[in-house]
Amino acid sequence: MKEITDDTFDAEVLQSATPVLIDFWAEWCGPCKQIAPALEEIAGEMGDQVTIAKVNIDDNPMTPSKYGVRGIPTLMIFKNGQPAAMKVGALPKNKLQEWIESSI
Repeated sequence: MKEITDDTFDAEVLQSATPVLIDFWAEWCGPCKQIAPALEEIAGEMGDQVTIAKVNIDDNPMTPSKYGVRGIPTLMIFKNGQPAAMKVGALPKNKLQEWIESSI
């Protein structure tokens, strides 16, 4: 999974030709750690359809505040430079995958 920062967000996400799923997370967040392995697996399985990336909200506070992230984990799918879908909270892998497939 790609690490995205406030500085690389525009180039890596908003200008991406493929949909990008951003996982807004933090080191101290238990549910964030719960879903990380599932997101890693999905990245491996669906890597040709969607880019899966992470933004650490503690290290990069500008991007989450710009998109109204209030709780973590917050997952956002961006298509054509725009937020297309959002989920807050941890989900099992099969639910994550269904949501991603329906959103891209």
